[in-house]
Amino acid sequence: MLKQLKVGKKISESGLVSSTQKAVHPRLESYVHKHLQSTWSQPLHFPTREAFTRLERLDVISEGRPLILDSGCGTGESTRRLAEIYPDHLVIGIDRSIKRLAKSGVTSDVFHFENLILLRAELATFWRLLLNKGISPQKHFLFYPNPWPKPGHLSKRWHGHPVFPQLLALGCEIEMRCNWEVYAQEFALAAGIAGNADIKVVKITPVKSVSPFERKYLERGQPLFSVLVPESLSQAFRRSWLSNH
Repeated sequence: MLKQLKVGKKISESGLVSSTQKAVHPRLESYVHKHLQSTWSQPLHFPTREAFTRLERLDVISEGRPLILDSGCGTGESTRRLAEIYPDHLVIGIDRSIKRLAKSGVTSDVFHFENLILLRAELATFWRLLLNKGISPQKHFLFYPNPWPKPGHLSKRWHGHPVFPQLLALGCEIEMRCNWEVYAQEFALAAGIAGNADIKVVKITPVKSVSPFERKYLERGQPLFSVLVPESLSQAFRRSWLSNH
């Protein structure tokens, strides 16, 4: 059931992103070009390094199964759904909140069951660790990331963040879904600039929700958007990035 809304607030409006920014941020392109010309070298998040080491000790990534990432998985519901859809893959859901992961029964930094792993980690560090280890997933899902809606938040959005080139350099197909069209347009533009390609924003109406956020938005009849970055683009970017960094 949906939570009771404040008096006077329409159910279709609840959960919609509210921002004074109504179009692609005017500084997005300069941010992307700046990050493409440098390598982000902020120190790695130590607890994430420890969690990654425990993940390596499980020795499941080396088993040869194709790898799928579910970044910002929240409670892990979307990760479980993906593990059902892709039973021959290893699906890793990553979230920094142990409170959210605990809703799936996770009580430690690494939870492993069949073809599913839930991991407590900081995403920017986790992605860089994968890249440093030469690990390239097959698919990477970013379902409903924090939109950081204020114009001054651009550097916190993944496409405006200095880790964005390293995210692309993982060399896999990426699908990002959100309920703020501006965020989708920016993500598509940033990926297009990096890969010298025309990336489209697609309006979607999934038959079955893949995450709690998606279920909520579908129930409320809100528009949803998807950006798909093809593996060919990411692989080409990966080769170029690794040869120059």
